[in-house]
Order: sequence, then C-alpha cells, then structure tokens
Amino acid sequence: MKVAFYTLGCKVNWYETESLSKIFQTAGYEVTDDISTADVVVVNTCAVTAISSQKSRQAIRRAARVNPNAILVALGCYAQNSPDEISKIDGVDVVIGTADRMKIVEFVEQALNNRGEKILRVNDVEKISAFEELPHTPQRTRAFLKIEDGCNNFCSYCIIPYLRGRVRSRSLENIRAECVQLAAAGYREIVLTGIHIGAYGQDFHDKTTLADAVKTVLNAAKPFRLRLGSIESAEMTDELIDLMKSDERICNHVHLPLQSGSDEILKLMRRPYTTKNFDAVTSKLIREIPNVSIGTDLIVGFPNETDKNFAETLEFIKSQPFSKIHVFPFSPREGTVAAAMDNQISAQVKKFRTSQALEISAMKEKIFAEKLIGKTVEIIAETETDNFIDGLTKNYVRVYVPVSSEIKSGDVLKVRVEKIFKNGVMGIKN
Repeated sequence: MKVAFYTLGCKVNWYETESLSKIFQTAGYEVTDDISTADVVVVNTCAVTAISSQKSRQAIRRAARVNPNAILVALGCYAQNSPDEISKIDGVDVVIGTADRMKIVEFVEQALNNRGEKILRVNDVEKISAFEELPHTPQRTRAFLKIEDGCNNFCSYCIIPYLRGRVRSRSLENIRAECVQLAAAGYREIVLTGIHIGAYGQDFHDKTTLADAVKTVLNAAKPFRLRLGSIESAEMTDELIDLMKSDERICNHVHLPLQSGSDEILKLMRRPYTTKNFDAVTSKLIREIPNVSIGTDLIVGFPNETDKNFAETLEFIKSQPFSKIHVFPFSPREGTVAAAMDNQISAQVKKFRTSQALEISAMKEKIFAEKLIGKTVEIIAETETDNFIDGLTKNYVRVYVPVSSEIKSGDVLKVRVEKIFKNGVMGIKN
C-alpha cells in the first residue's frame, strides 16, 4: 500500500506531515510523491487566511480528481475549522482535525473496509490539555523540532487559537529524547517550531520557559546550529538574548511579528505591546547580537486602518532594522472579532498598501544582503536546482554556489559572496 502527502501552510504542518509519514511507514505503507498511484492521499490543510482555506479546498479537489480510487484524507487546521464543508467534497473519505493524528492509519483502514462511509474525527480543541506526541523522522537537511502547540493570545484577527487550542508544551524529557535521535542521525541544524513557542512552559506552572527548552536542545542534540522560530517581541527575554550572545550555535536571526506600526491598530488587533515596546526589543538585539537579522510579519488594511495609521506603519517599518518583511493584506476569518468590525477596508486599498509595504521590504532585504558582498560566510548545503546548490547563513540569507561533485547535501561550506542573486546572494566556495 502506498501513501502520498500534500502539505500546505506553516513549519508546524510540515513537521506533522513528517510524523504522519513515519506513522504510515511503521504500519507497513510505502511513501510516494506520486499522488496518482497512491492508495491513500493525505492533504494537510491550512486555514490561517481565507486564501489558505481556498488553496486547501483546491488541493483536496485536485487530489480527488487525479486519483478518485484512493482513500482521501483531509486533516489539519482547515479540516478543524470546516469539517462539514470538506466532507461534502466528492471523494473525501476521512476528515481529521488537529488532534487524534496518531490514529490516522486506523481511520484509513476503517475507510478501506467500508468504502463510501465518511469518517469524521474532529475534536473540541478547548478540551485538549496535553501535547500530542507524534513519532518523527526529519526529511530535510534542517530538522524541525516541534516543542509546543496551541496559542493563548486570541488576537482579534486570528483563527488559529480556535483551531489549535490553548498552549500545550512538550515535556523537556521528550524534547531531550528526540534530540538524542537527531544527534545520532547527524542533523547539523535544528529549527525550533510551534504555534506560539515564546509561550513554551506557560502551562507547566513551574517557571519553565523557552530558554529551558533551548538549553535542553543545545545539550542533548549538540547541533552545529540551532534556529529559533517566530517569537513575540514581548517574549524575547534578556535570558534568551544572553543565550544568543553566549552560545555561537544559536543563529543570529529572529522573527518578531509586528503586524502594525500604528499603536491605534495594534490595540484593535489585541497585540500585547506598543511600537515603543517593540522598538526597545529590536534596539537591544542590534546592540547585543553581532550581524543579527530581524524578520517580521505585517498585516495591512486591517479594519479601521486610516491613511494616517498606515502612514505611521510605513514610517515605523522604515525606522526598524528589518532584514525581511512578510506582508499580508488583512483576511477576515469568520468567528474572529476583526471579521465583525465596522469599517472594513476595500480590496483595492489593501492591494495598494500591500505593494507600498513590499517595496520597503525589498529595499531592506537587498540592503541587508549587500552587506555580505566580499565577505566569507558559512552555509549548510541544502538543495540543488538549476546548477546551483543553496543554503542559509546563520542570519538567514540564502546563498547560492555552483554545483560541484565535491559538495553534498548537509556539508558545511565557506563561501565568498560575490553578488546579489535570485532571492539572496551568489558566491564561490572557498
């Protein structure tokens, strides 16, 4: 029996797909990239925006069309949000939300034995209090390590806490156990991931924090590099910054979601900081961490965002030391506070504001990358395309080098940077 996967969305989804692959392999299934020949097709969905939900629906329908004879499973955030809608799509056999994924083979075999029966397994995430341990074997050069699930923030625009539930932290013992496996497998870079990793340990009520998880990974996995996932600026603590300063294995790259540069809009978004608070964190990072790169997320066209509010945002992001800005037009999600707000912004205005913010992002990304020209940087070789092998610097600039028979995936390379190239820079291996 063959199983194929199609994954949409964030790094957490990719981690969970790798875990599902492991579950199927343990049950005797063969994993294939060819959906058309698979006996089972699993679509791991996303619902962070309306476009994400639309893409998830399209992926499910495409899988049903390409292979109508396969058992078709839809799971993940969109499945959690809209199980009835998905179950009405022709060809869907199993719908699983964001829990009970360890039982996926059991549900698939039930569907195989009862063709035509719809199996819905979508639980109330508010009743889930424990982290779901899933077996995991990374399938990339960089190993994602999920340490947490759920979110307690309930920002006014975000549907994810309703789909993933409250913060559920993974035990340090289980983090340590997976790290031992990663060390034995020789992974050089580990990326900590979760829905809200800065909240790690809040549910333990024993003062365990993300810093403790970082120390556990460093001690158990002994990685060449450790990269942190997205962290709220208010959770970039002095302890974390001191760890980044004292241990060179921690990458000098952080992703701090801003969302708006207007305090008035931040308040409407229910974000737990002001622009002054945010600036204090980025200023400290620039002072304390050499060559640090700071990425961010920005939502434009939020309800009630005036031209004045947006102008404040543009001025603020210009003033910040960002190396990259991910810009998203506001997407109303049914069931959130923001979706029901008055003064929704037109699609035309959102498109215009998005383009203005992206211009600033492109400028900042280029300026940051240009600083590397003429310098020698270190990357871990990852993928090969179009006669180039690429990898990331510690501070998250993608570097391309010409293909060579001497270079293998996972190799640590020293590269002299020569010029801006594609979405990063190009150089020659030293």
